[in-house]
Amino acid sequence: MAESSTHRLYLSPPHMGVRERELLLEAFDSNWIAPLGPQVDAFEAEFAERVGVPHALALSSGTAALHLALLEAGVTPGDEVIVSDLTFVASVNPVRYGGATPVLVGSEATSWNMDPNLLEDALRDRRQAGRQVAAVVVVHLYGQPADLDAITSVCDRYGVPLIEDAAEALGSVFRNGEGAELHPGGMGQSAIFSFNGNKIITTSGGGMLVSHNERLVSHARKLSTQARDAAPHYEHSEVGYNYRLSNLLAAVGRGQLQVLEDRVSARRRVFERYQDGLGHLPGLRFQSEAPWARHTRWLTCLTVDATAFGAGPEDIREALQARQIEARPLWKPMHLQPLYDACDLYGGAFGEALFRDGLCLPSGSSMTDEAQDRVLETILGLHRP
Repeated sequence: MAESSTHRLYLSPPHMGVRERELLLEAFDSNWIAPLGPQVDAFEAEFAERVGVPHALALSSGTAALHLALLEAGVTPGDEVIVSDLTFVASVNPVRYGGATPVLVGSEATSWNMDPNLLEDALRDRRQAGRQVAAVVVVHLYGQPADLDAITSVCDRYGVPLIEDAAEALGSVFRNGEGAELHPGGMGQSAIFSFNGNKIITTSGGGMLVSHNERLVSHARKLSTQARDAAPHYEHSEVGYNYRLSNLLAAVGRGQLQVLEDRVSARRRVFERYQDGLGHLPGLRFQSEAPWARHTRWLTCLTVDATAFGAGPEDIREALQARQIEARPLWKPMHLQPLYDACDLYGGAFGEALFRDGLCLPSGSSMTDEAQDRVLETILGLHRP
């Protein structure tokens, strides 16, 4: 069937299959509806095995996972936490939940992720000023791992725990300096993932905290269920949160996890068709794949030189919108956000340029060639030699 020219094409829609439905109905028929249950236990075990990190905790969102990761890193009111500047606001807000202050570090050009040299500048400045950074949160942006060898080395030298925000990077691969292929999530003290509706796999809403540290995950598990102490009655000695994942949603996640590699391959094929169809045009430059990474291409991202191409990124976005095609600017750096514009910043100019010139194209794993052709035709029609 030909793709309808009026059918709305979304940036990154959910992609469901038969297995997800089967597991969801199995959970429903068991009447195990409330949070926790056998589907949650199985999802945690299967996820931990998939990412190569032994301990996993299924939660209501990636934001909840990051909040707990910061608490387990010992972040307290008045502390400073270094965070990637070029990211979605959910990477930074949990720092404020605990009364800490974000310090923003800009990106390097190879992967668009946190620049290890700028990270070292920030840590050195704070050490010289007698201020101890409580944690570093590095974001693996758009499905591409950051330079973890360099970043972990810097964090180790300064004795600062590293938290990986891999919300956008499930299914990617990091190749370390020894040639080993690792999944993001295992290099820091802990890592978080998101299963929001627009991610490569989804539970509609959900997240995961993983760590090599069993005690860390065990305590986070307690905090995520209102920090109930071991007693036959309700006993509480510390503040907890209602952060656990539903048994029904965990069933969906298990089905999605089984097809993760297929979903990554599909998104990489979408990127390759964009590259083949548009990569020859002057002024268009796609996000490169770092030499240390396998990029999932969660979203296909490019920058636009309006003078060379004949139209700017906003011209392209509006032309796509007119054809019922969703596209979106790259993340607006945190230092440009009213909420965080007073934070200390290291770097930032490269992120500003990406926001000014960048665009995310529809990248869903269920997108047909016919649908993608609508995108390609629209952009090609804007080129003015």
